[in-house]
Amino acid sequence: MRAFELYDATTVAQAVDLLKQNSSRATKVVGGGSDLIGGILKDWVHGAGLPFPDVIVDLTTIKDLSTISVDGGGATIGATATLTDVIEHKDIASKFPLLTAAALTVASPLIRNFGTLGGNVNQRPRCWYFRGEDFNCYKKGGDFCYAVTGDNRYHAIIGGELCYIVHPSDTSTALLALNASAKIAGVNGDRTVAFDKYFIGPREDVLRENVLGKGEFMTHVTIPNPAGGTKMAWNKLKDRQVYDFALTSVAVAFTMDGNNWKDGRIVLGGVAPVPYRATVIEDALKGKDIKSNIKQAAAQIRTVARPMSLNAYKVDLAAGLIERTVMDALATN
Repeated sequence: MRAFELYDATTVAQAVDLLKQNSSRATKVVGGGSDLIGGILKDWVHGAGLPFPDVIVDLTTIKDLSTISVDGGGATIGATATLTDVIEHKDIASKFPLLTAAALTVASPLIRNFGTLGGNVNQRPRCWYFRGEDFNCYKKGGDFCYAVTGDNRYHAIIGGELCYIVHPSDTSTALLALNASAKIAGVNGDRTVAFDKYFIGPREDVLRENVLGKGEFMTHVTIPNPAGGTKMAWNKLKDRQVYDFALTSVAVAFTMDGNNWKDGRIVLGGVAPVPYRATVIEDALKGKDIKSNIKQAAAQIRTVARPMSLNAYKVDLAAGLIERTVMDALATN
């Protein structure tokens, strides 16, 4: 691994100043480091669109970014709160069990002990061409997606276009279903972006997966209180029954009017370059009896899926897992 300068920021303002002072150099911020330090840098993943950092600013030394608070308005979770912190927070488990369930499926207990929420949300894709040193793909600044003609069994079935990565974050899928927002700090000021608009696909910018620009980083995630009686559930299918990334995952959060779907969100992971909100299924359920219509509604995922040569199986997985997850949510108190 090539050498870099490491700075421990103690406040958000100091982190922003460090990014500003080093604006002419390649800079990165880091949380737990399991992806950036233990993955991308260790595996020498670089290219014209992914320069090796000269400077890394550590955010875990900023105490304010590791806190979790839950009040009458909802929850605010610091970006460097560990996944274990999220899982073990009783108020999060009580009000937002969907997030707790998703966080529990991330990696292993050891990694969850130091992996952060912000790191999980903003991690880079796990595509083996992107992670492979010998493939100068679009996402690294090259001019080809090797998944198009190569082994694409784990790649996108929805919204690929140019680059066919799938978004790897389980917590992002759950947070989008919970209508969360990200608080962002940076050299050009602070802003808040809803998760609906936080993630970006290859057509918008093939080199990025989210709206964070140069000199910006996530500080907190906020989640509004769910409406009374909201049903939630999470399911994740993976190759290995120990820790692994999702072949397909589903997060649902919805309200009912009697037995009918009133309002809510169905979000899929492992199928698209971004956490994918399946509005086509939400629309198919609107105002209808859920039990009687969920199978037909879930099948609507086939109208938006465009599988590649080796991953058509994911379409069937997604349809079945959507149905199962909605039914699981119905069974909750």
